[in-house]
Amino acid sequence: MRKRFCTALLGCLLLVFTAACGSGGTSTVKLAEVTRSLFYAPQYVAIEKGFFEEQGIDIKLQTAWGGDKTMTALLSDGADIALVGSETSIYVQARGSKDKVINFAQLTQTDGTFLVAKEPNPNFEWQDLKNTTFLGQRVGGMPQMAGEYVLKKHGINPETDLDLIQNVDFANIPGAFASGDAQYVQLFEPTASTFEKEGKGHIVASFGKESGHVPYTTFMTKESFMTNNEKTVKSFTKAVHKAQKWVQEHSAKEIAKVIQPYFEDTELEILASSVDRYKSQGSFALDPILDKDEWNNLKDIMDEAGELPEDVPYKTLVNTQIAEEVIGD
Repeated sequence: MRKRFCTALLGCLLLVFTAACGSGGTSTVKLAEVTRSLFYAPQYVAIEKGFFEEQGIDIKLQTAWGGDKTMTALLSDGADIALVGSETSIYVQARGSKDKVINFAQLTQTDGTFLVAKEPNPNFEWQDLKNTTFLGQRVGGMPQMAGEYVLKKHGINPETDLDLIQNVDFANIPGAFASGDAQYVQLFEPTASTFEKEGKGHIVASFGKESGHVPYTTFMTKESFMTNNEKTVKSFTKAVHKAQKWVQEHSAKEIAKVIQPYFEDTELEILASSVDRYKSQGSFALDPILDKDEWNNLKDIMDEAGELPEDVPYKTLVNTQIAEEVIGD
């Protein structure tokens, strides 16, 4: 009897100990993404494949729908970590924020938009854009700045050579192009491929290929959060890096199947072709390190667009220490 009692007691203690360890080893991280985009495939892979869970992180994902809204969520503690363009951290720094926003892990390394024409143009040349109506992106955002950077690179002045439209909200741009008179538009995937399939447009060029490597979307957090939660930030980065490697090692179709729950209205075939397009042009970062050349390219693009508020040094808003440790582990 006494032996059975001791055995039962030992079992109860083991259960209590296990439960306590499990609850104590999990950190909840509020993650705000700037928009819902297939461009962020590695992030969704990390969630769906359980890579964050393996690191003891419970992700609470929210979609902010805009860079300004994303940064507001981060600065007001509505989010712990934000996935957004690195230019937003520069804007915050220029406004004199006492708590710097630190870029600590890069997710995408090229522009994610494609030039879509209303009519087929298999022999497209950038000069074809002159004297046309171009539906662009929001002023001050990376899609618009990278787009203008590429246009100028090809000798096109967006202000004088185009009828440039920039007063349409991001979410309404596809519909405005389909129903309006614009002859060209910048679109992300899978919208660009969906338009092709439906005959609403035709992909003629990639801004990602033309603009070079840039920290287009990175994970960032306030310096105070990073200081007080270094272990959590490192665990988060480990999960991201594992997802980056998984994406590189698996086919576009396998990736599409994993991330499909985030794009329920998009056919698997379109998701796969879109992922393949991003993979083939090297849009997904291979590791979480944001290097100095990419940072300087970002500033050049912002400066060219007249949107660089001040020359913020690389070391001021970029911390690669954790990413380097993760890669070295």
